[in-house]
Amino acid sequence: MSTSPASGTVIPDGVGSNPRPVASDAKSGRRAALASTVGAIVDWYDFFLYGTAAAVVFGPLFFPSGNEVVGLLASMGSFAVGFVFRPLGGAIFGHFGDKYGRRTMLFITVIMMGIASTAIGLLPTYAAIGIGAPILLVALRAIQGIAVGGEWGGAALMAVESAPANKRNFFATGVQIGSFVGLLLGTAAFSLMTALTTEEQFLDWGWRIPFVISILFALVGLWIRAGVPESTEFTEAKSDHEETRAPLAEAIRTSPKKILAVIGMRMVDQSTFYMGFTFSLAYVENFTDTPTSTVLTASMVAMILAIPFLGLWGSLADRFGRKWFYVVGPLLAALSAAPFFMALNSGELLPMILGFMALINLGHNISTCVQQSWFTDMFDVRIRYSGAGFAYALAGAVGGFIPLIATALLASTGSWMAAAALLAALCLVALVSGLWSYKWASQEHR
Repeated sequence: MSTSPASGTVIPDGVGSNPRPVASDAKSGRRAALASTVGAIVDWYDFFLYGTAAAVVFGPLFFPSGNEVVGLLASMGSFAVGFVFRPLGGAIFGHFGDKYGRRTMLFITVIMMGIASTAIGLLPTYAAIGIGAPILLVALRAIQGIAVGGEWGGAALMAVESAPANKRNFFATGVQIGSFVGLLLGTAAFSLMTALTTEEQFLDWGWRIPFVISILFALVGLWIRAGVPESTEFTEAKSDHEETRAPLAEAIRTSPKKILAVIGMRMVDQSTFYMGFTFSLAYVENFTDTPTSTVLTASMVAMILAIPFLGLWGSLADRFGRKWFYVVGPLLAALSAAPFFMALNSGELLPMILGFMALINLGHNISTCVQQSWFTDMFDVRIRYSGAGFAYALAGAVGGFIPLIATALLASTGSWMAAAALLAALCLVALVSGLWSYKWASQEHR
């Protein structure tokens, strides 16, 4: 146990060779949580916006093909590129974040994402410049991947390391809430442009507007993050001259099992999120008669509900502990896989809303509300950005291929059951990984 120098309050030690007390200043914690949330909104708006565009418009505009499925596969492949580059972003930003601080890294990730996304909105299509169009699109997607690969580690650590001891999960859920708000804004922007334009206008210029306005979101994110100090735990470690020359190398050398555990645990959020919000659009667009607008409406309901649900689950985790959240969440997600696809096939809005709620608001949200504090506690503060951030981004690289794999399975089998089985299996991998990793993050902060 340790004592907070600010209040004298006894605080449970974290996991790691050199545990640190967390901040007891609720005001500073709220400010850090808000900055992490807003930055996450900016970065994930841009990153997920690409996924929607990949499912709906990038195929015919940048990857034209006589075979509709081939064009879709190419488009989904470009979507996956961003995930391939996420570990590089996690490694780069993790290294400098562990050595020089989380705050500066979060400035860079926001501006990188805003510039890359705005550039995508200004790109000429294949019809205008030929092969140069998909090459430039993929290059900009890679920049998005590097930026978002560095975002989570800094945002999560900033929130957790500055939070009051009894609200660590609740404050840290802002990072996950930000991702949903970003996705909600991106989906709403696409839906609005679809409603305001004809099909020809949308393919010509309507899809570009949501990308072009990304730079405005980036400027807002920079403004809010400018007033937030460095995280409490990092500042204390830095003042004690506790640092390492190569934090990622040390994390890989000393904690390889922890890195693998994080990757495994993330399979629940990777599978539910991208099957729910990316693959579902491609599925109904190409394999059913269900209009994509119905799926977008149902998914937006789940996005809106994710905001209060994540806060609720985070509060309950602070009160009762984290362990069972990674049993109940992945199990519910696995059980929701088949009903979710049945709801998509029904073509009716209410079953789809219920399907999204089961998969996302229960399965996904129950699992992810404890990820930030759980992953943080697994690594020492000196290598935390590199260890947890790199592992998180590496899992993202795996997860980015889930829609592509599901599309290939569906094309080869002609049945949604193969995609549902993939979703359920990945959720069960997360459940097992959570039980395995609990010994490294077993000291609950309440």
